[in-house]
Amino acid sequence: MPPAKKRTRSYDTARIRAAVLAQFGNVREAVEGLTAEQLDGPTRLGEWTVRELAAHLTLAVGAVARGLGEPEPARQEVALLDWPSATATAAERIDEDTRAIDTADLAGLYERTAARYKESIAGVPDDRLVPMRFGAMRLADFLVTRTVELVVHTDDLNQATGLAVPYDRQALAACTRLLADALAVKAPGGAVEVRVPPFAVVQCVEGPRHTRGTPPNVVETDPLTWIRLATGRARWAEELDEARVSASGERADLAALLPLMG
Repeated sequence: MPPAKKRTRSYDTARIRAAVLAQFGNVREAVEGLTAEQLDGPTRLGEWTVRELAAHLTLAVGAVARGLGEPEPARQEVALLDWPSATATAAERIDEDTRAIDTADLAGLYERTAARYKESIAGVPDDRLVPMRFGAMRLADFLVTRTVELVVHTDDLNQATGLAVPYDRQALAACTRLLADALAVKAPGGAVEVRVPPFAVVQCVEGPRHTRGTPPNVVETDPLTWIRLATGRARWAEELDEARVSASGERADLAALLPLMG
């Protein structure tokens, strides 16, 4: 898959590196406080238990150290905006890898994963290519995808346990922005303005492009609702009915474009 020739927004690399560790720390603290009964409880992720969800997050963050521990690939194969749509192709492998993790010592697993992450990225340049499931990515881009994994699955963890694990602001912002940009890639155009305050505004969908004043087609929602819609954890019609999404204009129905990733 050649890198996508699309304009990608810039991210503050230092903040993204810190955000991955901060959100992983938020999850780590929550997981360490769960009882065995809670860990064995169900999630909205098919047959995964909370324990498997927790294990998967160590897999997602641990992928950074694992990738940097391998020889650097010769060329970039995946651009940041390619990643959301590519994830659906790896669902079976991700499930197998997650179920293979030894979860007898989750606290130790989280501690080791955090330590390896910090050690692996120290002094490594942003442009260092990292092998991952779909091909080689720039380290800076791969770290942005880790914020998506962490934020999305933190929401899954909260839904499954009734906890209120906090979201690191930088991680939440990066996740929101990448998924908003993925929509603009999937449905290029300027007929609809999608607003996810305070983090993202994108234009998408073919049709007349507005140049001034209030756009004729506007969608607005909050970050977590947007993330749930983009990942298939919420349905467009239901979110509209519950007033968590506002949509005005004849082209503002995004139902056919969602979800963006599985």
